[in-house]
Amino acid sequence: MKKTLDHIGIAVRRLNESIQFYTEVLGGELFDRYRSEATGVESEIAVIDLNGSRIELLMPTNNTTSPIARFMKQKGKGVHHIAYVVPNLDQALEELEGQNIRAMEDTRRVNKHGRRLIYLNPADTEGTIIEYCDYPDLD
Repeated sequence: MKKTLDHIGIAVRRLNESIQFYTEVLGGELFDRYRSEATGVESEIAVIDLNGSRIELLMPTNNTTSPIARFMKQKGKGVHHIAYVVPNLDQALEELEGQNIRAMEDTRRVNKHGRRLIYLNPADTEGTIIEYCDYPDLD
């Protein structure tokens, strides 16, 4: 199944300063900014379009339960995940199962833009947090 880079998620401590860096220094454009208090997200998110590539800046809103806060306590700020868009998320997950790659079912959700997503278990991806996603409403 074809996989294409969708976006890179970056854990940040100060969202306004990060937005400023990505827009003023790198020349990106703020595409969207929103807050999600959903379990397993608990972050404020800024989506930056950088010449057709997308960056998601992720700042935790709860320093105890946010997965981004837990990530930063372990590894510090920086690249949190790499997301790949697949033609069909359900079929991609079946393919992964056949390859003994586990998805973390508790991370499955639909974001505000209609993107269905799930994270793969980093133990099966050489330590990198990988998101698989699709956009079924855009077909």
